[in-house]
Amino acid sequence: MCLGIPGQLVEFVDADEHLARVDVSGVTRIISIGLLEDEHLEPGNWVLVHVGFAMSKIDEEEANLALASLQLMGRAYGEELEAFRSSKITSDTGGG
Repeated sequence: MCLGIPGQLVEFVDADEHLARVDVSGVTRIISIGLLEDEHLEPGNWVLVHVGFAMSKIDEEEANLALASLQLMGRAYGEELEAFRSSKITSDTGGG
């Protein structure tokens, strides 16, 4: 599965190389914005980031919905793993 994570554009790092710094839930990273060169990006804009590339420009509402969904998925996945760890499957068939 491929996930895009919302990031907010903080600053342009290298315009010639199409690099910008984004904030993703408090963590900043430098990503490529070359795929969105026609989008007229500016600091404060939200983008959907996948493996270091801004894939699309999104609005703040879309960003908040995506972040909430990712948090729910993470919580559900963690709960599922915990349930898996604590489960015990036995081969007791009761026959014999």
